[in-house]
Amino acid sequence: MALRTILADPMLRLLVAAVVVANFLPVPSSRAGDAQSVANVGIFILFLLNGMRVSRGEIGRGLLNWRFILPLTLWVFGAMALAGLGLCRLVAFGLPALVATGFLYLGVLPSTVQSATSYTTLANGNVGLSVISAALLNILGVFVSVPIFLLLGGTGEGTVGMETIERIALILLLPFVLGQLVQGWTGGWVERHKSRVMWVDRLVIALAVYVAFSGAVEQRLGGKLDLIGWAMLVVGVMLFLLISNAGAWVTGKALRLPDRDRIAFLFAGSQKSAAVGVPLATILFPPEQAGFIVLPLLLYHFFQLVLAAPLASRLSSPHLRDDDGCAAPTTRN
Repeated sequence: MALRTILADPMLRLLVAAVVVANFLPVPSSRAGDAQSVANVGIFILFLLNGMRVSRGEIGRGLLNWRFILPLTLWVFGAMALAGLGLCRLVAFGLPALVATGFLYLGVLPSTVQSATSYTTLANGNVGLSVISAALLNILGVFVSVPIFLLLGGTGEGTVGMETIERIALILLLPFVLGQLVQGWTGGWVERHKSRVMWVDRLVIALAVYVAFSGAVEQRLGGKLDLIGWAMLVVGVMLFLLISNAGAWVTGKALRLPDRDRIAFLFAGSQKSAAVGVPLATILFPPEQAGFIVLPLLLYHFFQLVLAAPLASRLSSPHLRDDDGCAAPTTRN
């Protein structure tokens, strides 16, 4: 049942479709620049819509709850970044440099709003706090993910100079700021067309994945990872998933958060955003590199859904609460 629910997720189906199409019908190297330009237009629209729908009031309320937001921010951009760096070095001897660097890139990314909120809802956690915190982390991630990535030495085989910083400002920051400025006029329209806006999000992310993986296919991705390499990649992603979930759960307990807040901390602290990660990678790196960089992220995105569905179900069951009133974040086979 859980697997059927996961496979019913439209975003996951689009991601799989984008990877499959890129594998069989990649963008030719001669048209890679044109494809990237189209993807950049889509990313601009994506972040413009994000700016329109993230309420300034929600941002303000989230900033006031420092007891929750500050530790969550330090966990997502501090502890998880260091975990990504550790895994990057751990798998570097058996994986291509760019794929190994993808673990560090995964570690510095913010939470995904939709999944964190959805599973917090299923687990009877604090939904309002989940929405606000995940949205704030997404906004903050646009500003801090790249500096942290660079600070920890994560340039991989590419270069990140002023031209890249300018692209980030023009394609990510500018549209978000514009969306915030026009929010008073467009908020009602976005709310009325919420389902269509969500499909725009999904299609833009799928397009960015297609462009990135097309570049990796053109660089013979399959030939650079043998069976042992793929196994190492999967094990590394699952280890990262274990660290993120167990660490977020234990941190929530150490902070003595109320039960419902602790559940919100768990999902906001362990879910990683493909909506930020994939577009950002296509701006940071050329297509022939971006496909390798986002490989750990896409696998993590799938595995986090595999784990989150049964985990949320378990957390929602009152009879599974432990002695401090919270459900244990473990599942039985």
